[in-house]
Amino acid sequence: MNFITKKTVADSKTLNRMLTRLSHEIIEKCKGIEDLAIVGIRTRGEYLAKRISKEIERIEKKEIPVGILDVVMYRDDFRNKNKLPRVKVTEIPFDVARKKLILVDDVIYTGRTIRAALDAITDLGRPASIKLAVLIDRGHREMPIMPNFIGKEFKTASNEEIRVRVKEIDSKDEILLVEANDQDTE
Repeated sequence: MNFITKKTVADSKTLNRMLTRLSHEIIEKCKGIEDLAIVGIRTRGEYLAKRISKEIERIEKKEIPVGILDVVMYRDDFRNKNKLPRVKVTEIPFDVARKKLILVDDVIYTGRTIRAALDAITDLGRPASIKLAVLIDRGHREMPIMPNFIGKEFKTASNEEIRVRVKEIDSKDEILLVEANDQDTE
């Protein structure tokens, strides 16, 4: 399926400002960084989590542990798809027990990815708390899940999507509003 870009929601500079603001909010709402750890949801949440961790380290002068979570096998819809899911590795190099975890994802939509992430995290241990940070909240929730930290709310129509690009894998930082193009491009 092809997509048509309708609008640039955020350029590189705006995206970086959003991450800086989220980092400050995390420090403030967590009352510091003691026992704080950040876990990014693959794929783009992983890179956003690393950037937030580096920003918090810059502010607080102390390193924050970062983990990467793959939730594919925890999704409630992976069996509904016609192809097998591509499972990647979860890399959490610290004990989650009694940590104040910040779960990071690029976009929240229905809430199903976050539900899967919560299941995956609790299989690893019992954190003191789990808070959710997302770059974009596009609405349309199907689960009673709300982020604690939001870079930007941007409501979308059902035929629209938000695409976050990060330079680490997309060679460019930007957030786009796209719409499915149903026309055949042959």
